[in-house]
Amino acid sequence: MAQQRDYYQMLGVAETATTDEIKKAFRRLAKQHHPDRNPNKPQAAERFKEINEAHDVPSDPEKRRKYDQLRRYGAFAGTGGGPGGWRGPTPGEAPGGADFDLSDLGSFGGLGDLFSSIFGRRGGATREPDIEEIETTVSIQFRAAALGGKVPITLTMSEVCPTCGGKGAAPGATISTCPECKGRGTISFGQGGFAVNRPCPVCRGKGTVPSQRCGTCQGSGEVRVEKRINVTIPPGTDEGTKVRLKGQGPKGQGDVVVEIRIEPDRFFRRDGLDVICVVPINLAQAMLGSRIKVKTLDGKRVVLKVPSGTQHGQKFRIPGQGIEKNGRRGDQYVEVHVEIPEHLTTEQQDAIRAFAERTGLKY
Repeated sequence: MAQQRDYYQMLGVAETATTDEIKKAFRRLAKQHHPDRNPNKPQAAERFKEINEAHDVPSDPEKRRKYDQLRRYGAFAGTGGGPGGWRGPTPGEAPGGADFDLSDLGSFGGLGDLFSSIFGRRGGATREPDIEEIETTVSIQFRAAALGGKVPITLTMSEVCPTCGGKGAAPGATISTCPECKGRGTISFGQGGFAVNRPCPVCRGKGTVPSQRCGTCQGSGEVRVEKRINVTIPPGTDEGTKVRLKGQGPKGQGDVVVEIRIEPDRFFRRDGLDVICVVPINLAQAMLGSRIKVKTLDGKRVVLKVPSGTQHGQKFRIPGQGIEKNGRRGDQYVEVHVEIPEHLTTEQQDAIRAFAERTGLKY
């Protein structure tokens, strides 16, 4: 009997791959081998089953931990074994070649319990299909991240077909038992006690097939729609923050995970809960002092006193005008940049020379 294939090899990832890397590999392979995209390739359905099986365990942290423990025993094809290169019996075989079930693994230090806990059953109990989770990225303005608010996004996702109500059958069509899964809605694949149940690719887990498919959804029971969702951005949101929207996924199930990217602002930059802005002043304002109006995060303007003798790059603090988060609020810092005239008339140059001579400035 053939060996059970190694899940990491089936997905084309390293055994040290992150959960995100495993998900990306699974989605890429699932799209490539989905039966709907390969109607003239019967082997695509089998490959699709294998990819689903390979994704099931490594994507679950607890199942993956136990699976990796089994790999160290050499229970899967292509993995190392114990002392002397022992790799354990071929799945579905005893060391002598006889069939065995999960209970026979008890003599190998409780491996039977490990396999049962990984695959979630003894004797092939049906596993509920995974609920799809959507991940997306949205770019928001600096002020939206600092002050919080709502940002609309539009996602393409699956919804129940309004024509057939999710049955996949055309109006008036007869519905019969699926010939592939015999009405179970699932198919079993793997070897012996290692068999895993997955939704049937022919009936998509329904257990039945219609005599005529729904013309709207082509028998899938679902349609792709564009859904508009408002994402609530908490005040003080940081770059890379992920916001989870419960129950906003396909068909009202699963979650939508939104990763926040923050666009740079032309006026403000952030330092923790403080914000910093640069304000230009002229030479006379720096030398003689002045009062200038400065814009704050909330769009208001405050008057800032610039003392005489202010130097280029000097910073002034406006208390309480920074970012508020978790009951704390930062300040706003104004960095002044003294602008020097680039072109002077002859009369202006003479005036500057006279000033320099009177004050002892070298030039």
